[in-house]
Parts: sequence; C-alpha cells; structure tokens
Amino acid sequence: MTAAVPERYARFASLEFERPTEHVLRVVMRAPGRLNAAGHEMHRDLADVWTEIDRDPEIRVAIIAGADGVFSAGGDLDLVRDMADDFETRIRVHREARDLVYNVIDCSKPIVSAMQGPAVGAGLVAGLLADVSIAGRSARIIDGHTKLGVAAGDHAAIVWPLLCGMAKAKYHLLTCEPLSGEEAERIGLVSLCVDDDRVDDEALAVAERLAAGSQSAIRWTKYALNNWLRTAGPIFDASLALEFLGFDGPDVREGIAAIREKRRPAFEGPASE
Repeated sequence: MTAAVPERYARFASLEFERPTEHVLRVVMRAPGRLNAAGHEMHRDLADVWTEIDRDPEIRVAIIAGADGVFSAGGDLDLVRDMADDFETRIRVHREARDLVYNVIDCSKPIVSAMQGPAVGAGLVAGLLADVSIAGRSARIIDGHTKLGVAAGDHAAIVWPLLCGMAKAKYHLLTCEPLSGEEAERIGLVSLCVDDDRVDDEALAVAERLAAGSQSAIRWTKYALNNWLRTAGPIFDASLALEFLGFDGPDVREGIAAIREKRRPAFEGPASE
C-alpha cells in the first residue's frame, strides 16, 4: 500500500505525487493530449517543487517521471508563444528556468529520473540533472532549442559537456539530433538504459537503495559532486541569457510556426553577432 502524500504538495497542482514506498516521493508530470509538455503552471511547479522536497523530513529520495509512458515533450507551445510576445512573461519564465536548474542541483535529497518516450525541454532539465538518470531503450532525448530558433539554454551548457564530452554535446545541441536511450547511455549522457517496460521499476529500485543508505554520506557526496555544476554556473547563466534574448527575435516565431505546421523551419539570414 502506498503512503498518503502530505498536504504540503497540494500547491503544486500541475504535478501528481505518489508515495510508492517509505521515504520515496514520485513526482509525475501529466498534461493529457500534450505529451506532458510544461505549460505556465507546470513550468513554475517544476522550478519550485525541489525546495519543498528538500525541506520534507519524510522524504529521502525523489523520482521524476512522466505519465502514460511519456516523460515530457518540453515547453508547451502556448507558453513559448507567450514568452515571445510578452516581456513580463519572458522575465518570469527566465527566473523559473534559472531556479529549476539550481534548485535541482541544490536539493540535498538524491533525485532519480525515469525517462520514457519523448524527453525534451523543461522536463529534460530534471531528467538529465537528476543524480541517477534512467532511460528506456526507445526513449527519444532531444534538446530542441536551436530548432525552435533560440540558443541551447536551460540545462544544456552546464551539464551536457560534462556528461558526454564537448564533441558530442556540440553535435546534439547544434543539430537537435535525437538520442535513443541506448545511445544516450553509450555516450554517458544517462546513468542507465533499460527495457521500456522496466523503467519505472528500475527507478524505484534505485530510489529504495538510496533511501536505505546513509543519508548523510549520500547527501554530502551529492553536494561535493555537484560543485562541478556550480563551477559551471557562469556558463549556464550566459547560455540562459542568450536563450531568452532569442525570444525577442524573429527566428523563434518561425520556429513555433514550423513546429505547429510540422515542417522544416525557414529561418532568416545569419545574425549579426
């Protein structure tokens, strides 16, 4: 029997919470009909939920997963359009994007990701910054920023080169070439690749193992290792600023239209910088 989820998580209305076993919290992204894409509310909740998990004395490990066999298709296009159209929205989402990365890094509890199907955008931030990342063999991992017409911000510059090396990071971030779960494991982008029907079970098994371990030893090890990411903070800050600068330009509007119309984007000529 799963334990009841505390009332403290009720304010994160766009996310679902499960207690599959003692001391483990599963955070589930669900957006029916949108492949669990993050809209305004989910983007905010994904940024803020990690500080609540960090403060929860009952939780030792968190799992981040998507509903219905899909991790997340990234940022909802309505959210992306609003960012391009409205300065106040752009500033707010910039802050949330920054907080999402740093709150995952600074959460003292270990985080396990369970990635199936599409894994893109804001969901992928938590998926790849998780302390143990688990992908199904047919998962489709994509950083789609340049296809949208903006720089690869979010988590990309801070962690891809560290995980899989600069050559592979540049190739996938510049071209938006997808990776299967198998290829992601082969190049070191994820911790483990398992059969699609074993992703959730494997994530829970890893979470239970972490929950049963020495909490001080595990948390302090995470803190020390994440100093590699903190050292890259200025790289992340620059990449995020350049990404959001792109939301004020013409390419992102063409990128949104191309995705909606399921065609190749026809971007304008080279930028001046």
